[in-house]
Amino acid sequence: MIDTNQIAAALEAREYKQAAQLIKQFQKESPENPWVQYYIGRYYELTNNLDKAATTYKQILRDITNPKIASQARQGIQRIETAQQNLREQAIESAKNDPSSQEPGLLILEAVSPEDKPAAIQNISRIFKTDIYTTRMQIQSRGWRLYKTGPIAELRVYGRELIGAGVPVFWATLADIQKIQIFQVQYFQSVSSPAVVCKDRLDRLGSIEFSWSEVTQQVEGLLPIFIDIMDYSPNRRNEEFRHKEITQDYAQVCDLHLPSRNCILRICDQNYEFQQGFDFTKSSEAIPASPTGKNKKARRPNSPQVPQSTTRINWNNLLEMLDEQLDVTVWSEFTPFAETVLDYTHMLSKIDSHIEVDRKSETPWDPAFQLYSGLAFMRNRGNS
Repeated sequence: MIDTNQIAAALEAREYKQAAQLIKQFQKESPENPWVQYYIGRYYELTNNLDKAATTYKQILRDITNPKIASQARQGIQRIETAQQNLREQAIESAKNDPSSQEPGLLILEAVSPEDKPAAIQNISRIFKTDIYTTRMQIQSRGWRLYKTGPIAELRVYGRELIGAGVPVFWATLADIQKIQIFQVQYFQSVSSPAVVCKDRLDRLGSIEFSWSEVTQQVEGLLPIFIDIMDYSPNRRNEEFRHKEITQDYAQVCDLHLPSRNCILRICDQNYEFQQGFDFTKSSEAIPASPTGKNKKARRPNSPQVPQSTTRINWNNLLEMLDEQLDVTVWSEFTPFAETVLDYTHMLSKIDSHIEVDRKSETPWDPAFQLYSGLAFMRNRGNS
């Protein structure tokens, strides 16, 4: 009959092979004994399998009422958290040796499914030492959230630990996003052999020929266009009339990502010259589809009800043409992402939006879209 003192002594002496054999025999002899799970957890902890150890200890706290074992499990969880924090700090310190490690970066939390949400909340709270309620409010069921900013070396360490814990995240530097070339599409010259007339960063006009197969992603968003009105309220003592900014309309933007050229072709309904180049007044059925194209359901952002116009009809036909030609991932959850980033005004002020929308004053919505599209571009390249 196995004595638990034998197991404890083997673990203490770092005789892990012998300890594993004793634990296995102990489990076979006394499967209902609550100490079995504790020594399994302790074995995982001492052999540096910290994730499995933490899972085992937490299971003990859920299933076992023995106060002594529960106390031992809590102490084990505390030891693991301290060890993980030390490893994290060492990794961050080690990463600082790379000169580029201090580049400003962003850690993006992706949408979490309802079934994965409880585990994600626990792991994020553990890693960042935040309370459960705060973490629960920060997790989104759709879209991305800008979760943390800081030196990329630090974010990379956090990101890898989160991914290891099953939390979907990715990271990127602002410098890498700003290296992406943005070309403002003025109009399509041709669709079957795609070519566009566009402007570069310096507002120089030129043309780009490309293949539809070079486009790997499509990013869409709605940018609010604001106007000032006089808002009247008889309940205000001193100022019955006040200036108020409201949304008058939305500019629609569609980005095509060409990572092999490190560039984005940006199309905006506010400045696209529909009277030039390819004729979008024809119905979408008349637009030739590429051999690999599929009849896909339109995946447009939810736009507000607006009066139909020639521009709007042409824009919808342009998007239908892209649906016919492309079979790629479409990122269209810009608005929920923007709501998590608009308060980062200092960071956004450093981002050139490359958005040509006639505005009376600047708005953080424009650089927020540039950031969203740039993040999608970098995410497609993978974390490093």
